Amino acid sequence: MADTVSSPDVRTVLDAGGYRAALEWTARRAEAFVIPLAALVVGMVLFSLFILAVGKSPVQLYQTMWRGGFGSWFSIQNSLSRGAPLLLAALCVALPARLGLVVIGGEGAIVLGGVAAAAIGAALNGAPSFLVILLMGVGGLAAGGIWIGAVGALRHYRAVNETISSLLMAYIAIALMNHLVEGPLRDPASLNKPSTQPLADIYRVGNIPGMEVHWGLVVGILACVLSWLLIEKTRWGFAARIAGGNVRAAQVQGLAVGPLIVGFTALAGGFAGLAGMLEVAAVQGGANGSLAAGYGYTGILVAFLARHNPLAIIPVAILLGGIDASGGLIQRRMDLPDATVLVLQGMLFVVILFSETFYGRFKLFNPDLWQGPGFLKGTV
Repeated sequence: MADTVSSPDVRTVLDAGGYRAALEWTARRAEAFVIPLAALVVGMVLFSLFILAVGKSPVQLYQTMWRGGFGSWFSIQNSLSRGAPLLLAALCVALPARLGLVVIGGEGAIVLGGVAAAAIGAALNGAPSFLVILLMGVGGLAAGGIWIGAVGALRHYRAVNETISSLLMAYIAIALMNHLVEGPLRDPASLNKPSTQPLADIYRVGNIPGMEVHWGLVVGILACVLSWLLIEKTRWGFAARIAGGNVRAAQVQGLAVGPLIVGFTALAGGFAGLAGMLEVAAVQGGANGSLAAGYGYTGILVAFLARHNPLAIIPVAILLGGIDASGGLIQRRMDLPDATVLVLQGMLFVVILFSETFYGRFKLFNPDLWQGPGFLKGTV
């Protein structure tokens, strides 16, 4: 038996079929982790230079950022609360990206989802709480889904660029929200800050037991898991990946590209609309100008940093939520503007976009480029 295992022929077969396969599997997936991590480090280094230029210590700033985001149980809960809407906002970017679409107008779906939820809550005041919360969620999903689904329809049926149309429609949505909140849906009692009628306590989404974090976090995590299953384990996800790689090839194979585009963009917008509903029902208690808090734009950064992987969105959203949560502490401890964290997010986004050019360039991560008798000797 020992002689059989040690024979060159058997070893070669085992190496070629097992060792090399494992190396190739690891190498192909390592790229999606190493390059974003390197981009994150480079972005933080550039941000450190910016902090030095304004006369502050980068070390102190990152220490303060850590304390503000993850240094205590209170900070962690605050970061989780900030990260909850980012989970759903990032899915609004990540799902269309699997079809090769760049949708950046999730902010519009968020505000419209919030307004729809507030309107439903006010209209059904007095109805059973479970029914009202359910219908508010459906309303938020529908409002966001219709809005971003329209972007997908414009892209497929009229060849309108989805990046431009989604961005412009976000501004339209914010203007529409302001009109409704300051006009037909305005609560007469809201004098200084126009708002819809406040939701009754029984219609509010509560916190997770034992935590000061609302149930939107669980909803967001569940949405990410279900989105991953949709993309990786269903025929619709497989068809979307084929269409995202080559639309013409997908059409030749008989795939219904149009319904795929509209369906995935509508689902993506529905998730963003649900984020708006949760902001109203769990955080603010009504719709007002604070709905346009920039979660839709931060979600773009989360999705790109996660490489549009729904499961990777979860830790990235929490990380960005922690950075956002630390803004107030940075302002108090270091005498820097609260918007300092936005500068960091902007630099990270630019570096991450630049890092896209490096995918497929490194031989180490691409087994198809492994050449030479000295590399993996005995397996090539």
